[in-house]
This record gives sequence, C-alpha cells and structure tokens, in this order.
Amino acid sequence: MTANPTRPAVAGPGLFTIGFTRKSAKRFFTLLRDNDVKRVVDVRLSNVSQLSGFAKRDDLAWFLDEIAGIGYTHAQDLAPTREMLDGYRKKHRDWSLYEKQFLDLMRERRIEEKEELRELLAGACLLCSEDKPHYCHRRLVAEYLREHWSEIDVTHLPLTHPA
Repeated sequence: MTANPTRPAVAGPGLFTIGFTRKSAKRFFTLLRDNDVKRVVDVRLSNVSQLSGFAKRDDLAWFLDEIAGIGYTHAQDLAPTREMLDGYRKKHRDWSLYEKQFLDLMRERRIEEKEELRELLAGACLLCSEDKPHYCHRRLVAEYLREHWSEIDVTHLPLTHPA
C-alpha cells in the first residue's frame, strides 16, 4: 500500500472516521486503503442490518481484509444505547440533546481510561452509517477522545484535512 500524497501530515497517531452510506464500495475501500487505515472499528449499535449492504459485519470484515489488508472489530462501548438511538431517530429529538446524552454515556463508560482502546484505535478508522460526521456519534467519540488524549489527530473521510 502506498500513502496518498494529498493527505496532510499528522503529528501523533491518526484516527479517521467514515460513514458508508452514499459511497460506492469502490470509493469506500479506496478511501480506507489510500489513507493507510490499519483497522476499521465499527461503532454502530447494530452491524448486521440487511440495509448495510457491503458494510454488514461479516461481509465487511472479509472485504476489508481481502481488498486492503485492513482489520475489523466491533466496539459496542463506543455505540449509543438502543433507547438513546431510538429516542433520537424515532421521536425526532434534537441533536443537542442526543449529543449531551451520548457524551454523558462516554463519560459514564470512561472510555478515555481504557488503555486497550488507545492501542485499538492507533491508525484506525471509526465506522458508522451516516455519510457525513456532523450529526453522527462517531464524530462525538473522536472529539471526546481527542479532548482526553491530546496527541490524537482526527480526520473525517472523505474530507482531506484534520478536524
């Protein structure tokens, strides 16, 4: 694998995020490969939905390995609770309430204290379904960890600059 020369240099370990919707499989896997992602960390609550297409758990793990030599893991500690997600999606809660609840959950789970998570996320990419990071919990996870692990740089793919 060769690095994408248009990718900016980052100081310290890089953490990427990506959503799979509105991307072809070719675009999705190329973005990951060209950014030298080592592992995809799936932060979806449910990773086996029929709506996921190529991003369904077992298929995704196989494609990542076969196409780009990228590892895969599911990290439910970085996902919202079912109640929280359903409340936001089905009851049309506003984003600011969901964001507060989700960040409270991350604090409660004390994810920043998990040394194994720091190792897991080195050179990794957080995966969720939302096309853009603006209203997705993967952005909240990345920003929360950056706040606690100051040496981490976050890049939301397909954006070409750190957040």
